[in-house]
Amino acid sequence: MNSFGKRFSFTTFGESHGKAIGCVVDGVPAGILIDETFLQSELDRRRPGKNEFATARSESDKVEILSGVFDGYSTGTPIALIIYNQDQKSRDYSSIKDLFRPSHADFTYYHKYGIRDYRGGGRSSARETAARVAAGGVAKLMLKEMGIDIRSGIVSIGEIESKQIDYEYAKSSPIYALDKSQDSPMQKVILDAKNDHDSVGGVVQVSICNLPIGLGEPIYYKLDALLADAMMSINASKAVEIGDGMLSAKKRGSQNNDQMNKDGFLSNHSGGILGGISSGDEVLIRVHFKPTPSIFKDQHSITTDGKDIEFSLKGRHDPCVAIRGSIVCEAMAALVVADLLLLNMGSDIKSVTRYYSSLS
Repeated sequence: MNSFGKRFSFTTFGESHGKAIGCVVDGVPAGILIDETFLQSELDRRRPGKNEFATARSESDKVEILSGVFDGYSTGTPIALIIYNQDQKSRDYSSIKDLFRPSHADFTYYHKYGIRDYRGGGRSSARETAARVAAGGVAKLMLKEMGIDIRSGIVSIGEIESKQIDYEYAKSSPIYALDKSQDSPMQKVILDAKNDHDSVGGVVQVSICNLPIGLGEPIYYKLDALLADAMMSINASKAVEIGDGMLSAKKRGSQNNDQMNKDGFLSNHSGGILGGISSGDEVLIRVHFKPTPSIFKDQHSITTDGKDIEFSLKGRHDPCVAIRGSIVCEAMAALVVADLLLLNMGSDIKSVTRYYSSLS
């Protein structure tokens, strides 16, 4: 499947080394101001080739709107967005067309489809996530009209953990670090791995603020379940935590319960979600990314005809995929929230009659 969402949905298309990648965003309400400068700024945040912490592949990631916008506003029809690839170097991958790269999707794609696009991974490449960021930008423009804010940053790289969280600082950090005091140590870990022809993993934290109470559909379209689904669909993500996440399993109920008074919740161990439904508190998500599997050390694998082989990769790859992955996490969070906001409009008869009464 290449589509996500029920009411506010999107479908991506294209391959890493194809002519273009893009998406079609459907279910966008009419009348939203589609700020093209903002959309481009979102792509620029994820864009490769910006610094030594990302792949050297130089793509402008210029996004072009093909449909669904007139005089700067959404028309209520599908919004098609396209990004043309400019810096493919497919020859870098000719040496691996008959072998499986360790921890890549090469092996599973080949056995599932009987064919694979070896040029950078084709459809399984993280290049596809640029289209998600474009779709997420449209969702963010909808959320902006409702005062909903989504932020993210890097909370850890390897063994280096943030001691404090500062989303404003993360905007100026070359690796989107959330803790100024740990920014340089995190950068060093990344560059040390890169200089050793290796890679390193990291953890992204996403914050969603100003959500109304009530988003999430029991039982099988819960907010936390849908967020986990969205985040796990991103390349290289291996685990998702909501609120205190795994730490909750080590506590007693008296330590983990979010008590309340007339002013609201006294803590937020639940991460802003109770029973799969938003509580009105800040939604907190952590996404754990594995080390980029494309490394430049000698490795063992097998060929497509089952022979053992030792090889070394060529190409251009991120030493830490979590960095640019943080922007993709934001986009997916925005798409989930936009979808659930529209679904929630029919949750009770008062909401339905209020809307139609306003038309008379």
